[in-house]
Amino acid sequence: MITSKIKVIFGISVFSFILHGIEEISTNFYDFDPISLTVFGPLSSLSSNASNFIVFQAMLWLLLIFSFFLLLGEKWRFYTITVIGVIYILEIHHIFKAILTNEYYPGLYTSLVFPILGFFFWKEWLRVYKLKR
Repeated sequence: MITSKIKVIFGISVFSFILHGIEEISTNFYDFDPISLTVFGPLSSLSSNASNFIVFQAMLWLLLIFSFFLLLGEKWRFYTITVIGVIYILEIHHIFKAILTNEYYPGLYTSLVFPILGFFFWKEWLRVYKLKR
């Protein structure tokens, strides 16, 4: 069951992810982040039209897959939302990179909210999961 707390956390996340993406774009994060280069590097040899089309297709496929799971019912909605919880954890890499380099790392400022959101998300998710068992 997706509770009102999870909905509020997710709602705040939408705004936070938009700001985070804007920070990453405006600081050219994609030009030197090892994860970004690994994921999107193979597209760099393609034309911008080709790479845009491939990324659009991949995002459409993900949207369709997630939409399918959401249509399967409440149980699947509950488990599908865990993807966001995992992303909260992964976004901590901005903070670690800044600590390791002892300087600003692109995406740092807006990434600071994700551990907080993640804490409340996982606290509520685990509470609901225990009730469901």
